[in-house]
Amino acid sequence: MHRLSFIPLLTGLAWLTACSPPPSKPNIIFILADDLGYGEVGCFGQKKIKTPHLDALAAAGMKLTRHYAGSPVCAPSRCVFLTGKHTGHAYIRINDETAERGDVWKDPALEGQRPLLDSEVTIAEALKTVGYRTGFIGKWGLGWPGSQGDANKQGFDHFYGYICQRIAHNYYPDHLHRNGERVALRNPYYPGRGKLAKGADPNDPASYEAFGGKDYAPDLMVEEAEAFIRQSSDQPFFLTFATPVPHLALQVPQDSLDEYEGAFEETPYLGNKGYMPHQKPRAAYAAMITRMDRDIGRLLKALEDTGQADNTLVVFSSDNGPSWVGGVDWKFFESRGGLRGRKAQLYEGGIRVPTIVRWPGKVPPGTESAAVSAFWDWMPTFMDAAEVSLTLDKMGGGQVDGISLLPALQNPTESWPSRTLYWEHNRQWQAMLHENWKLLRKNQKSAWELYNLAEDPAEERDLASENPLKVKELSELLSQQRVESKLHPLKKST
Repeated sequence: MHRLSFIPLLTGLAWLTACSPPPSKPNIIFILADDLGYGEVGCFGQKKIKTPHLDALAAAGMKLTRHYAGSPVCAPSRCVFLTGKHTGHAYIRINDETAERGDVWKDPALEGQRPLLDSEVTIAEALKTVGYRTGFIGKWGLGWPGSQGDANKQGFDHFYGYICQRIAHNYYPDHLHRNGERVALRNPYYPGRGKLAKGADPNDPASYEAFGGKDYAPDLMVEEAEAFIRQSSDQPFFLTFATPVPHLALQVPQDSLDEYEGAFEETPYLGNKGYMPHQKPRAAYAAMITRMDRDIGRLLKALEDTGQADNTLVVFSSDNGPSWVGGVDWKFFESRGGLRGRKAQLYEGGIRVPTIVRWPGKVPPGTESAAVSAFWDWMPTFMDAAEVSLTLDKMGGGQVDGISLLPALQNPTESWPSRTLYWEHNRQWQAMLHENWKLLRKNQKSAWELYNLAEDPAEERDLASENPLKVKELSELLSQQRVESKLHPLKKST
């Protein structure tokens, strides 16, 4: 296990004295899709959904073919990314609605999830110490308004988007947030779930009109991100663009839906498996991803227009694998890219995510790397790119679990160390990747499963019964990867 730590200052947040950055410091943009499967991008094998801008990004940079999300669900994956700690050490390890606040599913005023602690050090806080302007635009999910987990209190100078994951289930919300202020939108309030009205004709477009609005949140977010880029040309910036796409519900403006008119055979989705109904669910899902791709193209154009493209490290990834409910036809789209599992599972399909890196002059174009890497590596990677000195001393927020990916990014043939990666989910699942061995179990009472990913990347053959000594060896190593958490004790029963 590789763990790095940093020298703290008296503030407990920074380990270097802030100074005026030299012009050569790179801008950094991290684009985070939501529930995008490994096989849902053209350059990763998708055949039915158009992603021309992401495909061009890959042609100009590098594909990471063995990159892993921080978790198979949203909030902990974001926590892992921001703090550099995997879910054996992270503070947020599940999608935690903190029931002590009341019934958040019945009271829309109770928006937001369990807050990230103020004592945690984020990438944004680290980069600010060396002069970066920081922004987070999109879905947050790590606190409620005004809490210590608020993005503006976690190192981000600018925030715009959804604070709450539940509100983000509706792409036509009645409000978003900007830097502590609630911003009203031209949409009526309705929750991000519902069914077609009783007696409504599922083949009549008018039956679905209640599930729309005037202001499409992703459109507003990309406009905000473009403005952030254009206004940051005088200092290096770090922008996280956490689009909610393609997380459910199935909602997309008509002009994008028209791009897939007649492309697929359709069966109307009536809302009976969660979220909201849609007359053309396959076209809607594909259109959401293609529109997201178009938005990414807008951000890349903003970099070109402002002359910042050559000095910007751009990373694209997803927070976990594809969804399987709410009208998503993940089998039709081959969303997993041949892998096993999906969102909320620790099989490869739930955590291996499509990842692209472009950095002109640093990352060779048209390349790919099979170096094993994970979300907790981005913190040391971005620190390395920004020339922040790393040491092995503890920092105010504790140790991190990642290593810098710059050697692998700059030289795909670079010898890469064997890795030990760990995940846990929902206080039940545990998984560890050690070299090419994958060990996992679904709960504390289930048997261990063992896979050799070099020979069996689809996890089709469980080798546990044939290799009891290897299971014993790896299970002992796995137990060393986590620290106990009062918030997240492993359940002793299912």
